[in-house]
Amino acid sequence: MAGNRVIPTVIWSGMRRKGPEAPMTAPTILPIEPALKVIEELSPVTEGAIIPLLQRLQDVYGYLPQTVVLEVVRRTGLPASRVFGVATFYAQFRLKPAGRHTVRCCRGTACHVRGSKKVLHAVRSSLGIDDGETTEDMRFSLETVACLGTCFLAPVIMVDNDYFGSMTSGRVASVLDRYK
Repeated sequence: MAGNRVIPTVIWSGMRRKGPEAPMTAPTILPIEPALKVIEELSPVTEGAIIPLLQRLQDVYGYLPQTVVLEVVRRTGLPASRVFGVATFYAQFRLKPAGRHTVRCCRGTACHVRGSKKVLHAVRSSLGIDDGETTEDMRFSLETVACLGTCFLAPVIMVDNDYFGSMTSGRVASVLDRYK
């Protein structure tokens, strides 16, 4: 800081490797200015403001990049353990970028007894990812949820805001093809 003027910076999201044999991906440059604006709008940032702070950061970046959160922690003086504890406790926060489309598979009781396990297996196979993962092309993210609240349509999947009821493993590919 020079006087009262905040000097904007750019932060790097480091090199990543998906597995021991996977190639390294290039670092991503993330602008810090949007995070600084959030800090300024919520100032003074106290521990009681961690949830709104994380919500706003996620709205800005689409997820909570570790490098951004660490910079916010550094600039606000909030304990990193507390901020990351909140970010990892609540399911609403994502620490990895999400795909363009989010597929949610219900694992509630009604869906379970009507075959949701087979539907989930078909979704996993079709996308080549598991629960909580995103396809390499960043097109789809997969989440399992306790209940989508549409038990009368069981088994149900949801793609973005669209519900698909009475799902079968055979229908999964045609539903996902609509979003490619």
